[in-house]
Order: sequence, then structure tokens, then C-alpha cells
Amino acid sequence: MIASQIDKANRFRTLHQEPGCFVIGNVWDAGVARILAGLGFVALATSSWACAGVLGRRDGMVTRPEVLDHARAIVEATNLPVSADLEKGFSDAPDGVAETIRLAAATGLVGCTIEDFSGDPQKPLFDFNHAKVRIEAAAAFPVYPDCTGRGFLARQSGPR
Repeated sequence: MIASQIDKANRFRTLHQEPGCFVIGNVWDAGVARILAGLGFVALATSSWACAGVLGRRDGMVTRPEVLDHARAIVEATNLPVSADLEKGFSDAPDGVAETIRLAAATGLVGCTIEDFSGDPQKPLFDFNHAKVRIEAAAAFPVYPDCTGRGFLARQSGPR
């Protein structure tokens, strides 16, 4: 039976709401997605590093269309819910992040990761309020956001 995107999204949300934790398999291509599905994983995720590696590039050097094409191939390989590493949403602006999420939903993704890493060496993390607005814009679409925070790694705590 082929699971619909809504079925996958509901399952993904349930996995996040159930007590305890679940292991999400990080895959780099459709073949590995099929292998992990066969091993019993309940959800899959992409990795920006793995996507770049498949294309022979460095992490951060892949375009939004390339990332979404890569994610689509993984989504279509199994009936499992798939979440994609969408780096910083391919935009600093909330509208740009929202557009990335809209396009991600159109590929069949049911989850995503949006980073608060700005890419600016002088100010590596987005201001807390700006990061919040970016995620609020992304949350307008039916994709479960998993927003990464680099504040801990950058030894920053609390609102920035």
C-alpha cells in the first residue's frame, strides 16, 4: 500500500509526540533509503553533507533545486516519512524560508530542519527574534519543522 503524504505527516507527528524517542535513519540516496526501510526504520532524514557528497560537492555548495530533487528521490523510494536537512532554508529572509518549505512540501517531504546559523563569520547565529520569525514563516506550511539551534555549540545561551 502506498502511503499518502498526509498519512506520512501524521505518522511523523505521532512519532514526535509519543513517549520516549525514535531513531531516524539518515540516508544519502534512494538505495540507502530502501535498505533502512527494510531494516525497520520508522522514518528517514536527509543530510546536507550527504546530499553534497552524492553530488561531489562540499556541504553548503548545493542549490535549493538540487537539494529538493535529491529529497524527492528519497521520498519516492519508500513509504516512510522523510525529513530533509534544508540548511538555513536557502534564505536569510522569512519569505525565502517559507518558499523553501512550500517547495519542500511539494516534493512529498513531511519534515525539515532549518538552522539558525547565519553563515556570517562576524555574527554566526541569527538574532533570536529574526530566527523566530523565520521559523514562524516556515511553520505556515504542512511540514513538521525541526529547528536546529547552534547557540549551544557557539557557547551562547538564552535569546540572542
